[in-house]
Amino acid sequence: MDGNRRPDDPEPTSAGDTPTELVTRLPGGQPDDRGPVGAEPRSVRERAEAVLRRLAGEHARLRDDQWRAIEALVVDRRRVLCVQRTGWGKSAVYFVATALLRQPVEPLRQPAEAGAGQGQAGPTVIVSPLLALMRNQVEAAARAGIRARTINSANLDEWDEIVAEIEAGTVDVLLISPERLNNPDFRDGVLPRLAATTGLLVVDEAHCVSDWGHDFRPDYRRLRTFLAGLPAGTPVLATTATANSRVTDDVAEQLGDALVLRGPLDRESLRLAVLDLPSPAHRLGWLADQLDRLPGSGIIYTLTVAAAGETAEFLRARGYPVASYTGQADDADRRAAEQDLLDNKLKALVATSALGMGFDKPDLGFVLHLGAPPSPIAYYQQVGRAGRAVGAAEVLLLPGVEDQAIWRYFASLAFPPEEQVRAVLGALHPDRPLSTPALEPIVDLRRTRLELMLKVLDVDGAVRRVRGGWLATAEPWHYDAARLRRVAEARTAEQQAMREYAATGGCRMEFLRRCLDDPAATACGRCDRCTGARFDAAVSVPALAAAQAFLGRPGVEIPAKKLWPTGLEAVGVPLRGRIGPAEQAYPGRAVGRLSDLGWGGRLRALTGPEAPDAEVPEDVATAVVEVLKAWAHGDDPWPARPVGVLAVGSRRRPRLVHGLADRIARVGRLPLLGEVPPRVGAAAGAGARGNSAQRVRTLHGTFELPEPLVGALAGLTGPVLLVDDLVDSGWTMTVVARLLRQAGAPGVLPFALAVAG
Repeated sequence: MDGNRRPDDPEPTSAGDTPTELVTRLPGGQPDDRGPVGAEPRSVRERAEAVLRRLAGEHARLRDDQWRAIEALVVDRRRVLCVQRTGWGKSAVYFVATALLRQPVEPLRQPAEAGAGQGQAGPTVIVSPLLALMRNQVEAAARAGIRARTINSANLDEWDEIVAEIEAGTVDVLLISPERLNNPDFRDGVLPRLAATTGLLVVDEAHCVSDWGHDFRPDYRRLRTFLAGLPAGTPVLATTATANSRVTDDVAEQLGDALVLRGPLDRESLRLAVLDLPSPAHRLGWLADQLDRLPGSGIIYTLTVAAAGETAEFLRARGYPVASYTGQADDADRRAAEQDLLDNKLKALVATSALGMGFDKPDLGFVLHLGAPPSPIAYYQQVGRAGRAVGAAEVLLLPGVEDQAIWRYFASLAFPPEEQVRAVLGALHPDRPLSTPALEPIVDLRRTRLELMLKVLDVDGAVRRVRGGWLATAEPWHYDAARLRRVAEARTAEQQAMREYAATGGCRMEFLRRCLDDPAATACGRCDRCTGARFDAAVSVPALAAAQAFLGRPGVEIPAKKLWPTGLEAVGVPLRGRIGPAEQAYPGRAVGRLSDLGWGGRLRALTGPEAPDAEVPEDVATAVVEVLKAWAHGDDPWPARPVGVLAVGSRRRPRLVHGLADRIARVGRLPLLGEVPPRVGAAAGAGARGNSAQRVRTLHGTFELPEPLVGALAGLTGPVLLVDDLVDSGWTMTVVARLLRQAGAPGVLPFALAVAG
């Protein structure tokens, strides 16, 4: 639940969430129980205060704007948009309003819509973006005597039971993710009845509704359909802590005739600072030196999943109790990590933005970023997790030179060009659904980008999701290139603003508040620019050496493919189902991932799109030898020592790939069997970001084995080492390995300098 305790507040006087998070206080820290000035329906106000006390403690009092929002929802049955800082108490508004609507009293003035205030309202529906937030809200509701349930992807076996409880009237609050709104079973079987009986609709993290928000999600735009299905006079509350004027206006327009309550966005407990350190090793070394100095427990944000894992592993090796948290982790593991942080069993949770919205631990003492988010607004949202019930919290940004490359990668996942969108629309039928995997051979988009595009088209009415996939509709659709260009320009401007935040000579909190169009933005008097740096950027020699050794360890696995992509036969490629054991490659090895904190930058310089074709540098060659030695003698060794070395023929970097294969052969005293060249006249392979089906379609028939190589393979007694520079999708290695196995190679061991991702 949202909350914040000012530095001069006394300690909480009741269990559970800090009661002061929802309290308006007088100078000296005494609770202000006078209430707002002016005529009000006192019976409703008194009931609201009573619910609040159950929720947050005996000294809790509603803030003026909290009461204005509750009054508008319960008495006037209006639509309200609350843009208030994290810790202000937005969740108190919808829980108190829910309690009043579920056990209503006759309002003192007649609502604008007929029927309002008559009888018990239906359940409150809260659209919430993350499971972590849902779990927090269910627990918070229970403290106020409100029965809350959630329908999400993690509790499919409970759906029927929950729906029955809703129909029986025993559920006060139902929390759903925006993705549920277009799940065919939920949309067609549950949503119509739910919309007809909803007593209050709450849209949490409402900036996600807007294209201009820092975390736009197309599923949120389906709320327009939900809104249209609500009975007249159903109150609606939208809440966010991170909306500038453009986003606020956009969301308010989508709500229609909304009361906008926007407050100042200062966070009195946060002490912002930026530390410039020259390398990932320096940043990890600094953490190893300073983590104990940071107050309480906190969150360390990273920009990538790989960085979260590496950072957590290094800090654990240095004796710190930490855990990683990413969207790729199992739900049970994420729950356990959240609980361990809540119980103060961890010094820090090392997390990606998967922990951004909704996680509620009011006494977090610090938030630290290893790498800068691409937007000051997103940064403000993430740092808002800290300092909500403590007098002071440290907020530290440690930017890196690699941040901008990561920003460019995520920007590349934007809405596709028109010709790709039209290809998908042309492939869909009005009465025969196609699944996402079945569409992949038709359009060269990776799965996540294709799914995002389909969601947008669904919201726009051009396609419809049904059981079994997607259908075309008869609705005309326009590719709004101008709007997409404006969104891209806005993202570029946000990235520039983030660079300016790191370099500003002025107050950092004032800078963030101005990015959010806060008219009350002034110097905070707490950040490193206002008061001077509290942390030295120096790194001890032992910590730096440990970080360099850790990040310098080469070696990652290249997983073996075991299944062909779906739908290849439809585009003339006779491959389907499992890849037979006699045609598979073994799992392979690479020096590192392009996203690694240690080797990532070095490998991007060798294998990136702009990298020149050159011989393997000595430091990388040394790492190659280390990886091969570990592969031969480590805990998970290769099944047999290779008896020869082969290169994958490369059009882009033939010198690098051939030189790497030759060097491995000489060091290992193995014969260099040559290379597997692309067939003369064959088209160049699919781009690095192509999906699996497109990649295999393009690669099929691209390579051929020279006759001398076929003869050499037939006489081998062990596997060959197949060498390439970069493994992106993994299909080049898979297709070439299949050719080699078919020609008689006893086994294929893939090896590359780098793995994408």
